[in-house]
Amino acid sequence: MALWQGFRDWLGQRTSTQLASALAVMAAVALTGSLFATGHAVRTDQRQQAALAASADYAAMVSKLGAESSLTASSLTAGDAAYLSAWLSVFQSGPERDGATLEQTCRTGRGGAGVRFIRAPVGKPAGLAALETAPTARMPGLGPDTYRVTLHRGVLCPGRAVEVVMVRRSVGSLDIAVGRVVDRSGQAWGWAVLAVLITGAVILISGLTAATYARRRLTHAITEVSQALDRAAVGDFSRRAPEVGVAPELTELTVQANRTLDRLEELLSWLRDSADQLAHDFRTPLARATARLERLSEAGDTAERSRLGLEAAQDLRALTRAMNEAMALREGEAWRFETVALDRMLASVADLYEPLAEEQGVRLVVEAEAVSVLGVSSLLQRAVANLVDNAIKYSPPGGTVTLRAFHDGERPALSVADQGPGIDPERLADAALRSAAADAEGRESHGLGLTFVRAILRRHGAEMMIDDAAPGAIVTAHFTR
Repeated sequence: MALWQGFRDWLGQRTSTQLASALAVMAAVALTGSLFATGHAVRTDQRQQAALAASADYAAMVSKLGAESSLTASSLTAGDAAYLSAWLSVFQSGPERDGATLEQTCRTGRGGAGVRFIRAPVGKPAGLAALETAPTARMPGLGPDTYRVTLHRGVLCPGRAVEVVMVRRSVGSLDIAVGRVVDRSGQAWGWAVLAVLITGAVILISGLTAATYARRRLTHAITEVSQALDRAAVGDFSRRAPEVGVAPELTELTVQANRTLDRLEELLSWLRDSADQLAHDFRTPLARATARLERLSEAGDTAERSRLGLEAAQDLRALTRAMNEAMALREGEAWRFETVALDRMLASVADLYEPLAEEQGVRLVVEAEAVSVLGVSSLLQRAVANLVDNAIKYSPPGGTVTLRAFHDGERPALSVADQGPGIDPERLADAALRSAAADAEGRESHGLGLTFVRAILRRHGAEMMIDDAAPGAIVTAHFTR
C-alpha cells in the first residue's frame, strides 16, 4: 500500500509532458524488448531444427557404417581407418534432400549444411577437427549429448562465422560427431528487425514530439487564462480566455474561468449601480430627517414639534432598516442555499401583511402552484415582503394585490401585482435600480425597495422584470433553478 501510494504521489508530481515522454520511451523499450524476445524464440527454434537434423544425420551415418561401427580398438587396422576417412569424405556433404551444401552456407549464410568428424583408435581422424577442439556448450534441452559450437570466421567458411548444433557420441571404438549449421535469421528476419527498429524510433520520436507540442499548447492556453485573470485583477474585464482551438483538454477550465469573469463583471457592475442607488436611497431619508429636525428646532407649537420628532424618528428607522438589509447581502447566510417552497412562502407573507392590507382597505389574493426553488429562505422572504409592502402602499383603497407562484414553461416564477398608479413605461428600464414611483409620489418605500429585491434575486440566479399591469405594476421573478 505504501509503495502504491508513493507511486501515485510520484505520478501526481509529474507534468503531462513528462508522462507522455515516459510513455513513448516505455513503448519503444517494450517494442525493442519484444523484438529481442521474438529473436530469441526464433533462434531457439532454429537450433531445435538443427538438432533434429543432426540427430537424423547421426542415425543415417551409423546405419551406413554398418559392421564398421562395431570395430574395436584391438581389431581396427590402419586400412580400416583409411577406409573410414575416405568414406567420410564422400559422406561429408550429408543427405542433401533437406539441407544446403557447405559452399551454399559459406556463400549465403544459410544454415542446413552438415559437418562430420570421426576419430578412430588408430590412424588420423577424419572430418572437421574443429568439432572436437572448439569450445562447446551443452544443450540438454535439445536432447542428450547435444552441443552448440561456434566456428569463427575462417574455420569452416572463409568469410563468416557460423553456429553448429552437433550430436556427439561414441559408437564402438569410434568417436563420432555429426552437426548441422544453424540457419541465420535470414533476409526476411533482417527486414523484420529493421521494420521493428524503425517503428520503435517512430514511436519514440512521435511521442516526444507530441509531448512537446502538448506542453506548448497547454502553456499557451494557461497563459491566455492567466492574462485574462491578471487583467480582471486590475479591473479590466474586456478580455476572455479562448474556449476552443487552444487546448481541448482545458476547454472546461476556460469556460469556467470565463463564466467566473462574466459573473465578476456583472457583480462589479451591480456594485457600482448599487453604490449609486445606496447613496440615493440613504440621502433621501437623511435629507428628510435633517429637514424635519431643523423645522423641529424652529417650531413653537408643541403638537408640531411632536409630529416632526415622530416623523424624523421614522426616517431614521427607515434608514436603519435599509442599512440592515444592505448588510444582509454580505452575510454568510446569503450563501447557504436550500429548497424553498414559493407557494408556502407567499402564503406566509400574505398572513404577515394581512393586517396592514385591511388597514389600507386592500385585498390580498394568493394564487400559488406547488413551486420550489433553490435559495435562502430568509432572503427570499425579505424580497417578497418588500414587494408586497410597496404594492399595498401604492394600491388605492378597494384595490387588490395578487401574489402568484407558477411555472413559466420549465422555469419557476413568482409575481406581485398591484392596482396602483403604476410606473411610467419610459422609466421601466430604470425601475430596477430606483424606486421611481416612491420618489415621484413623495412616499416612503420599505428599505432599499426594488434595489434590495433585485440584489437578492440576482444572488439566486433569477431575473426580475417590471411591467405595466394596466392599472398598476407587476414585478415578476424568473428563476433558473
